[in-house]
Amino acid sequence: MSAPPTLAPPDLLALDRAGQDLLFRAARTANSFTGEPVTDAQVAAIHDLVRYGPTALNGQPLRVLLLRSAAARARLLPHVPSGNRAKTAGAPLVAVLAADVDFHERLPELFPHRPRAREWLGDRPERAAQARFNATLQIGYLLIGVRAAGLAAGPMAGFDAEGVRRDFFPDGRHEVLLLMNIGRPAPDAGQDRLPRLATEEVVRTL
Repeated sequence: MSAPPTLAPPDLLALDRAGQDLLFRAARTANSFTGEPVTDAQVAAIHDLVRYGPTALNGQPLRVLLLRSAAARARLLPHVPSGNRAKTAGAPLVAVLAADVDFHERLPELFPHRPRAREWLGDRPERAAQARFNATLQIGYLLIGVRAAGLAAGPMAGFDAEGVRRDFFPDGRHEVLLLMNIGRPAPDAGQDRLPRLATEEVVRTL
């Protein structure tokens, strides 16, 4: 069993303890939500915050598809494992998170001080891997942004990503990475905190 978490002295962290708890200690992955909707204004506020997280070449390859309508949700559910369908059907908002493998087309705008970046990356076979890696970084920022809005996220893997891609991203330039249920957590939304590794189990100094 892991040791109880140690709390850093307040003066070592710039964020106050209430903010730390909101983003990390008190936050849980939600499995159930209240019926309160997640508004477009909330989504815009979350994105306006998390878009400042760093990505290589400032490429920002994450693309987010919000499924609000019953028809869109019905298209998604056959691609979701049976154990996750009920909570996905009932979540206030479901986001399909994908990497744009042609993100380099926006580099003249997003990385203007390197004019040849688009052409250089366009010929690189590792471009798709770079898109996946940086979009995954952005998913981490998004999850924290959802918590910063007082909401909870329920990220899900293990679904038919290729089926979701065919159904929702037929253009061929997107790779589906994750599904995320988003909403106000219900009182029984998450399980008890699972153990976490201690600093000395993770951090080494040479």
